[in-house]
Order: sequence, then C-alpha cells, then structure tokens
Amino acid sequence: MGMPARRPIVQRPSTIRLRASLLDEANAIVDRDYASDLSLDDIARRVASSRRQLQRAYAEIGNTTFRDHLTRVRMDRAAELLATRMFTVREVAHRVGYRQPAQFAKAFRRHRGVSPSDFRSGGGSMNGAGMMSAHAAA
Repeated sequence: MGMPARRPIVQRPSTIRLRASLLDEANAIVDRDYASDLSLDDIARRVASSRRQLQRAYAEIGNTTFRDHLTRVRMDRAAELLATRMFTVREVAHRVGYRQPAQFAKAFRRHRGVSPSDFRSGGGSMNGAGMMSAHAAA
C-alpha cells in the first residue's frame, strides 16, 4: 500500500484576490522606485501588509521572489539605459539603484550573460533574457 496522494492546497478566491492585489501594489512601487534602496519590509509597510503575506504573494501569484523581481526590473532598465550609450556603466549602476558598480556588473552579467560594458558597446544587441536583436529578427 502506497501513501495517499497529497491534495494540492487550494486557496480561497478571496485569498488569491488579496495576494494578487498586494502583488500589483508592490510591483507598482518597485517599477516606480527601483532606483532607491528597497526592501521587502519597506514594501510590506507601504502596502499595509506583513512581510510573510507579501512573500506569499510573490511566490504564489508572481512565481518569483521580491529580490528576483527587483533585480529583473533594475536589469531591464539598465539594459535600456546602456543601449542608449548616453551614460557610463557607473552612471547606469547608480541610476538603477546600485551603489557599487562592481556589484551592478556582477548582477548584470548573471542576468544578461554579458558584461554591462560589452552590452553597451554592442548597442544592446548582445543580450539574453529572451530579447531579440535587430539582426536576429531580420
């Protein structure tokens, strides 16, 4: 005799709605304030939620974590800024919320698979994260 199959946890619709709403509010703050020093506790306070509830919203509704979402937003914005070639890598790092350019470069390389300076010199055509370059699209 085998073990009985575990039933998936079914969330009440009101719980799902609450978490989706929390996630929407939190993401709006991240999208607007990504360059500032954001923390899960700070965001939870701003959306009048507990840290744990917000963690659950990111995990269950967003299929991510707060830190991963914040990093993704920062890296996407950094890629946009680097592609313009209007700013140095150091300036981009500061504009997207990194105090240390080396820490930014490490995060960017991990996220995009290429260093910020190589990405910038390639005009943004060398990229990961599912974006196609103009050459690949032709």
